[in-house]
Amino acid sequence: MFTFLPSSRHQMNEPDGTGNSRKRQRKEGKQENDSDGDDSFEQDGSKKKKKDLKGIITSLILLEQQEKSDQEEQSKASNEEKMLLEANHNKRIKTMVEYYDKFQDYHVEVQETERRKRKKSRAIAGAVAVSAVSNGVAAREGIKDTKHGGGGQQRRLWVKDRDKEWWDDCNRPDYPEEEFKKAFRMSKSTFDMICEELNSVIAKEDTTLRNAIPVRQRVAVCIWRLATGEPLRLVSKRFGLGISTCHKLVLEVCSAIRNVLMPKYLQWPDEDNSRLIKNEFESMSGIPNVVGSMYTTHIPIIAPKISVAAYFNKRHTERNQKTSYSITVQGVVDPRGVFSDVCIGWPGSMLDDQVLEKSALYQRASGGLLKDVWIVGTSGYPLMDWVLVPYTQQNLTWTQHAFNEKIGEIQVVAKDAFARLKGRWSCLQRRTEVKLQDLPVVLGACCVLHNICEMQNEEMDPELRVELVDDEMVPEAALRSATSMKARDAIAHNLLHHCHAGTRFI
Repeated sequence: MFTFLPSSRHQMNEPDGTGNSRKRQRKEGKQENDSDGDDSFEQDGSKKKKKDLKGIITSLILLEQQEKSDQEEQSKASNEEKMLLEANHNKRIKTMVEYYDKFQDYHVEVQETERRKRKKSRAIAGAVAVSAVSNGVAAREGIKDTKHGGGGQQRRLWVKDRDKEWWDDCNRPDYPEEEFKKAFRMSKSTFDMICEELNSVIAKEDTTLRNAIPVRQRVAVCIWRLATGEPLRLVSKRFGLGISTCHKLVLEVCSAIRNVLMPKYLQWPDEDNSRLIKNEFESMSGIPNVVGSMYTTHIPIIAPKISVAAYFNKRHTERNQKTSYSITVQGVVDPRGVFSDVCIGWPGSMLDDQVLEKSALYQRASGGLLKDVWIVGTSGYPLMDWVLVPYTQQNLTWTQHAFNEKIGEIQVVAKDAFARLKGRWSCLQRRTEVKLQDLPVVLGACCVLHNICEMQNEEMDPELRVELVDDEMVPEAALRSATSMKARDAIAHNLLHHCHAGTRFI
């Protein structure tokens, strides 16, 4: 059976009024709680939206920063790759240059080794032959075997037979003059004159083992080599001689030309000749007291083993798009284009004014031997008490233009002389096999032979003319003397106002 507690029954049987009142209170309280919940929900939603928006903005900022970082890394990697490619390219170029230099050195060493072997063989054979002759073993008919009574065989020094047909043909008296001049850049009469003057120095005597090379052939080997610039192996085939023999002959004849002919055909003019030169230059340009026109050119060479940077020619390298090395030749010429002074052998990295300061000409001028005279130079030289150069500043006056026009007529004399020098002697246009220490002798011989041809009025084939590509760099100190500046202004004034200057600059 179930039993109800009194308290429970009492609660269930409460009056209706009191129960309704409590229900209403509970209902109103519930409504208030519901309204408070809605407000708190709206506040929570707003906060959540703001939080989500901040997260989105932060993500965008991070993405942008990441993109910038990626771009920077990509740019850095691209630059590193570019630098690596350039380094590899430069390394390959350097390796190729070094390989070429080593190849050239190896070629020269092989030739030198062969020469030494042949020289040693000749010495041994000569000793054997002399010993045989002295002991009475050898005879004109040969060597006979007295024990067996057999036949004999003549003993001699073995010499390789070479074809000399080309030179024998050129050496004939009836050989055409034009063909001879085309091969040797001079007439037969001029060639004979050179041979006659060098005969006492380069002539050799015959020996019991072989006949000496004639003087004409010795001179011909040297001149043909200078004129054509062909490698020694081709010179060897032309004249029927060994490669090392041809190399030795070229140096011997060039040395003889420098020692014997240079003092006679390349010298500074004396007082009488200086007066004639001044008059000729003045009649040409209207500028008085000019004794010479000066120019500096570059001769290409193979990269030397020492002081490579000093001989590096930056301007020729940029123009030729390949590494170039050179030495300089500075020359002063008279109105005919004959050299009266040369300075040979300074490295190609030096500017024209630096070469001038190293020359014997500069030393003579410093000693007062060029007082009251002018040597006309290009804009690559400084204006000094004895060096006259054109105006180089911008916005020149009428008078300065007129002066530059007339001084240019003297400048072109030296430039044309160097163009004929390089055109006549093609060995000056390309890198040669001659060692660096021997080049001044060879280049000096070319200058002397040029003077002889000019004095003998030897016309050069127009096809041989070359275009000079030497750059004129304005020196850092273009003005060395205020007195010379006033003197140049006075000359320019006189040229214009005495109607010596033309109007080609207009």
